[in-house]
Amino acid sequence: MTANNPLLHSFDLPPYSAIRPEHVEPAVDAILADNRAAIGELLSKQSGTPSWEGLVLVLDELHERLGRAWGPVSHLNAVCNSPELRAAYEACLPKLSEYWTELGQNRALFQAYDALAKSPAAVAFEVAQTTILEHALRDFHLSGIDLPEAEQQRYGAIQMKLSELASRFSNQLLDATQAWSKHVSDEAALAGLTDSAKAQMKQAAEAKNLDGWLISLEFPSYFAVMTYADDRALREELYAAYCTRASDQGPNAGQHDNGPVMEEILGLRQELAKLLGFASYAELSLATKMAETPDQVLHFLRDLAQRSKPFAAQDLQELQAFAAEQGCADLQSWDVGYYGEKLREQRYSISQEILRAYFPIDKVLSGLFAIVEKLYGIQIEELSGFDAWHPEVRLFQISEHGAPLGRFFFDLYARANKRGGAWMDGARDKRRAASGELISPVANLVCNFTPAVGGKPTLLTHDEVTTLFHEFGHGLHHLLTRVEHAGASGINGVAWDAVELPSQFMENWCWEPEGLALISGHYESGEPLPQDLLDKMLAAKNFQSGLMMVRQLEFSLFDFELHASHGDGRSVLEVLEGIRDEVSVLRPPAYNRFPNSFAHIFAGGYAAGYYSYKWAEVLSADAFSRFEEEGVFNGATGRAFREAILARGGSQEPMQLFVDFRGREPRIDALLRHLGLSQEAA
Repeated sequence: MTANNPLLHSFDLPPYSAIRPEHVEPAVDAILADNRAAIGELLSKQSGTPSWEGLVLVLDELHERLGRAWGPVSHLNAVCNSPELRAAYEACLPKLSEYWTELGQNRALFQAYDALAKSPAAVAFEVAQTTILEHALRDFHLSGIDLPEAEQQRYGAIQMKLSELASRFSNQLLDATQAWSKHVSDEAALAGLTDSAKAQMKQAAEAKNLDGWLISLEFPSYFAVMTYADDRALREELYAAYCTRASDQGPNAGQHDNGPVMEEILGLRQELAKLLGFASYAELSLATKMAETPDQVLHFLRDLAQRSKPFAAQDLQELQAFAAEQGCADLQSWDVGYYGEKLREQRYSISQEILRAYFPIDKVLSGLFAIVEKLYGIQIEELSGFDAWHPEVRLFQISEHGAPLGRFFFDLYARANKRGGAWMDGARDKRRAASGELISPVANLVCNFTPAVGGKPTLLTHDEVTTLFHEFGHGLHHLLTRVEHAGASGINGVAWDAVELPSQFMENWCWEPEGLALISGHYESGEPLPQDLLDKMLAAKNFQSGLMMVRQLEFSLFDFELHASHGDGRSVLEVLEGIRDEVSVLRPPAYNRFPNSFAHIFAGGYAAGYYSYKWAEVLSADAFSRFEEEGVFNGATGRAFREAILARGGSQEPMQLFVDFRGREPRIDALLRHLGLSQEAA
């Protein structure tokens, strides 16, 4: 089995087409056994002060081999989920959790790291090496190195269970999303929908050997109905199905219910925090972040809420008045997207659908690449002849002066058995191997756009263009690193509330006339976005930004409050209702079970960290304000951002990197101005 197992062989890019579910567990078992033996031998040989090469680099090599096998499996589980792969993936989660807990509680290993950090040689270390050692020692303490043996064992059991529960949450959400669909045989029921949305639904029906149209809960389908369907009952039906996924409510009530999973996750997180001496999981979460205390985060969010809520209330009032004129006197959650789009069209004579014709995928990509080439002095080319997990996947290479820096995969379209949302994964880290060879980084960039239909190219909404730029910003952070030590290269070691800075920063060019000129062109004529459309789009930029802001603050405050106060007797829904009392201007119906699909905090890395989006938005808006002062395509400013932020990865504290670029600490003014939420903007 070992000889034929592709996960146990060395490879440049993963041999995706050769990986089978039956390869997964044997590969993980073999590598974990090898690693345990190698670490045991390493520690038994330690005499005197360890060296960087003899300790950190050896562990980097061992974990690179583990990551090389597990990374593709984890990725395939997200983008090509199947019952067999899911079972293989889940069988390995407790084994991996046990291994990482074991390492974090290995006293001899901790002592070796401590000795290296205090050794005379450490004085000459690069700043990245010093930071890696500081973070490693911090992480030993956060893994329970200081706990008595019985509590260490409990810590390990909790981590194992949390890993399993996060996967269960994700699986149940995927299953719930796919468990509901609506077959429509009368086209009149789809009045208002765009031709492209109907074509996609027709294609979905044909794939299931049905006539007519098939509406699903995959986001492009859901979004199309909520934004354009004239049939209010259809919108309400879809809204109810979508916002009750994986819950005790809605059309599939009780199926795939994430309610008990959430309660168990929260209880275990709180227990973990207490074990490690923290008052709450929120406090534990901040031990590795840029923000320092729960009070600081809550003050930051509530301050933003206080500034934004009057704008949100005004947005809602305008929307309610407009809907009433159209015959809808009682605006509900399933009406907001529909009447919001109608009001945008009336006020600015513009719609996402009109804009879509100007954003064919290849034009957007070539423009995106042109923008980063101007800013950072890099070149991007598409590669062929590689192995991928789906025929639509594309591979690109970034170079500088002809020398390759890294590669990235694009998997851009929604499909069955693929996790929703958009994300970037570091598929391979940049690092200097023990042999001296420089290993280049690889990234996976994943979105869920509407695929091409009816012979047209894929046409993106401007919102989707912004999502693409966002994920590409993460990719650049990973790929343009100059750090050659795995623990701080790319996104490794970057505080979670700073990791969104490069991604949100890239979104700014989607709104700049000079950027839009590069990324837009009519899919038939090639003509650039006309000046009148551009003017309307920019005028509409902050349309309902108050409502959008309080929605994001509701998510952020709910997440943080949930993890700061768990155990105070309130249920998940009671915490959410309390936050809504504080910040919301429009209440969703009582059956809404938003938390049951909040994968960011229950199955992703954002627990007590969803505030990071807003925190990093302040950083990115303020960083971009330097470009506004010096020129949005100013090459010198672009190189300064690259060298201060992108190139240095997790090698230093993010505030230091920000100050190095901006010359001072961040200010909130630029964000409020960009969103039209300041008196100056108003």
